[in-house]
Amino acid sequence: MIKAVLFDLDGTLLNRDESIKGFVNHQYERLKKWVGHIPKDKYITRFLELDKRGYVWKDKVYQQLIQEFDISKMTLEDLLQDYISEFRFNCVPFDNLIQMLEDLKSKNVLLGMITNGYGQFQMDNIKALGIERYFDVILVSEWEGIKKPDPEIFKKALEKLDVPPEQSIFVGDHPKNDVKAAQSIGMKGIWKKDLQWNDVEADFTVNDLMELPLIVKNLTRRVE
Repeated sequence: MIKAVLFDLDGTLLNRDESIKGFVNHQYERLKKWVGHIPKDKYITRFLELDKRGYVWKDKVYQQLIQEFDISKMTLEDLLQDYISEFRFNCVPFDNLIQMLEDLKSKNVLLGMITNGYGQFQMDNIKALGIERYFDVILVSEWEGIKKPDPEIFKKALEKLDVPPEQSIFVGDHPKNDVKAAQSIGMKGIWKKDLQWNDVEADFTVNDLMELPLIVKNLTRRVE
């Protein structure tokens, strides 16, 4: 019996690759007066390289951009604040996100989210996707003082849901931080396929979020 499904955010529910591309494109246009001396394609390409798919916080990204492209009319703080306040307007969900959440909720499955990152920034993105209301618990690493793959953050989420690990599933795109970490405490680990990795050892692999309700249904049926 599966009583709860928990999710990662970036790369799982939020299509971060498309979101960040949209953001950088719009940032360049917004700040063209100050960064227009840099060719647009160079600015976007270098930002994405330095960002390393979100694993480098933007203070380091902008610091490097300022040095490399001789940005003198905007400070690191100006660029960082623009990112913090504007990224949410570029959030792109993966296909079938709302449909999948509504399907699970209609079956009385509890929903949780565990995401690494800065608290308010991540909550702004969750709200931008319009999905906050579906979740029974949302843990953001900055606010919790622990981050994935620490098993304690998974245990904390399950305690709040009052569901044992063996009756829960975690869905994420990162083989170690999401899948392996969840499996280490007895949860089923589902890998949201990402071309960055191959041969991930997961209980299940999904390409599309709408595959999840059927997996939950089949697991429940197997126990019954």
